[in-house]
Amino acid sequence: MLSIFELATLLLALSAAFGWLNVRWLALPHTIGLLVMGLGSSLILLLIQQIVPGVDITTSLQSAIGQIDFYGTIMNGLLAFLLFAGALHVDFDALRNEKWPIAFMATAGVVVSTVVVAACLWWAAGLIGIQIPFAWALVFGALISPTDPVAVLSLLKTIDVRESLKAKIAGESLFNDGVAVVAFSLLVAAAVATAGENEHPLSLWHIAELFFHEGVGGALFGLVMGWLAFRAMAAIDDHVVEVLISIAVCALTYALSLRLHVSGPIAVVVAGLLIGNQGVEFAMSEKVRDYMFAFWEIVDEVLNSVLFLLIGLEVLVLTFDAAHIGLMAIAIPVVLVGRLVSVSSPLLLRPMRKSFGVGAIPVLTWGGLRGGVSVALALSLPDSDYKPLLLAATYAVVIFSIVVQGLTVKKLIARVMGPDTA
Repeated sequence: MLSIFELATLLLALSAAFGWLNVRWLALPHTIGLLVMGLGSSLILLLIQQIVPGVDITTSLQSAIGQIDFYGTIMNGLLAFLLFAGALHVDFDALRNEKWPIAFMATAGVVVSTVVVAACLWWAAGLIGIQIPFAWALVFGALISPTDPVAVLSLLKTIDVRESLKAKIAGESLFNDGVAVVAFSLLVAAAVATAGENEHPLSLWHIAELFFHEGVGGALFGLVMGWLAFRAMAAIDDHVVEVLISIAVCALTYALSLRLHVSGPIAVVVAGLLIGNQGVEFAMSEKVRDYMFAFWEIVDEVLNSVLFLLIGLEVLVLTFDAAHIGLMAIAIPVVLVGRLVSVSSPLLLRPMRKSFGVGAIPVLTWGGLRGGVSVALALSLPDSDYKPLLLAATYAVVIFSIVVQGLTVKKLIARVMGPDTA
């Protein structure tokens, strides 16, 4: 069994090797290239194992990847630093100008998408002879509806769209994780209760209380932690110590949020926004700003590389059945329909209509990528007859989303908004 250091070394070495191969020959966007190469390598190794059972390299790599707790690695580790790094680079003024569309899509939009995806999946699965209880279809809708902040922020680095649309995409992806995780937890509990495995069904009051405590509590806690870091940075001018403070506030905010049972994702996003905007303007010298952004940009790229590679390599230890192929195929259009309905729903409210320009809905629909967060939530599902089905559907959507949507969104932008925007 490999140690934690050896596992980290393996992932970093593979990330560096695949990154070099991608730059040298494939020339794909960095994170997409790593995912494609990780996935391709996994499929080749699995094929070799079928042809020559007991191949040492396949067995050894499966054993190594199998040691990794994907959910714990993402939700209790990488996500905190990736969200903080992403929020640090987002323009708060642009977010404030789009606050109502962002707030709607990150809250009501997740609910709308969850219900639409669940209804469509339940109906379509029945047509192909796969029976999924509606409660478990809702669980799938919750885990797949939020756009993945890691995948989306990585995408935004490669496309050029108007600032208002970029703010909507970035803001929604940063804030909808907190809502999605709470909704997912509640719906899993409801699905288990429906199956008779839980004698304590959830009340509407408890649901509302949990959403308020997690969301508002997370935002307030992130604001407090960000303000404390801001005051500490304003009192000194030392790039090493100030970068160290930013690392500490990121880790502390997320860790303490978990202890306080408030939303860690929302808390680190708020802290990152405060430091990346107010902190940069009023608490940092130009030298500190340069070091701060350079450091977090490197952290962002390194952790992104490891995460996307891990998504591709995870295929080595997942079990997919040929019977799942039908559900995997229908899950992709079902999720796109849910996404289209959710991002279009703000147009029903007259005050928000004017903030959605030409081409915004197609770009928001196709650019709403899913990634590691959805996979992590699917892997955390309690063992049941439906977990393998939902995991297979999740993986199909994530791979399609990152590879196909991620590689074609530039062409879509050029088509619906004009070539000068992409």
